[in-house]
Amino acid sequence: MSFEACAGIVERGDPDRFMAAMAAPPMARQILFPLYAFNVEVSRAPWVTEEPMIAEMRLQWWRDALEEIAEGRPVRSHEVTTPLAEILDPAGAQALDRLIAARRWDVYKDAFEDEGHLADYLEATGGELMWQAARAMGTPEDARNPVIQFGKATATARFLQAVPKLEAAGRVPLLDGRAEGVADVARQALPHARRPKLTQVQNAATLEGWQTAPILNQIAKTPLRVAAGAVGLSPFRSKIRLLMWS
Repeated sequence: MSFEACAGIVERGDPDRFMAAMAAPPMARQILFPLYAFNVEVSRAPWVTEEPMIAEMRLQWWRDALEEIAEGRPVRSHEVTTPLAEILDPAGAQALDRLIAARRWDVYKDAFEDEGHLADYLEATGGELMWQAARAMGTPEDARNPVIQFGKATATARFLQAVPKLEAAGRVPLLDGRAEGVADVARQALPHARRPKLTQVQNAATLEGWQTAPILNQIAKTPLRVAAGAVGLSPFRSKIRLLMWS
């Protein structure tokens, strides 16, 4: 039931990753759905309240849960924590704390400090998640950097798509909101938008990036799409591309 609950959380909160997980082999879904459900719960924690202190407490709850998993202690009861504890080893739990720490940016309305701050945020929230999925499927350590970079590129595409919603919520997502500045963010990510070469099973961890390259290309060529909220592939093209990747 916990696994089914995780799948439901992902389906409602992250449709793209849900589609990617459903296109993966059944054994891979046992890893992907708990990880993706964890990510949904953490990513929405800063947005369910206007009180920064309460948002911080919600994030800390998940940090404490990861600490319990890392230390091999009984994990607190939650429909996501139980299956998550079954797939994470101590190193994986410790690494995912970085993802939660990065989400503190979402709590407040301050701009990113500089390009490095934004890059760290995207790597922690997208790259680390993809790597831990790949790692849980037996991907060797020497593939870490390509997977992290592809996950970061995927996070960049998602982040640029979300700019209008972030701005409407009072956030300052872009260091340079001019068209050229937006295009430059996409261009910098494009060299890393190539899917790493892994085994068929391990490839399930990178399925979530099936739209990354075309979306980044779209933004690099026509950056005004970002402000207009017009970034994305047609449903038909998206599904065909996912079928080709899976």
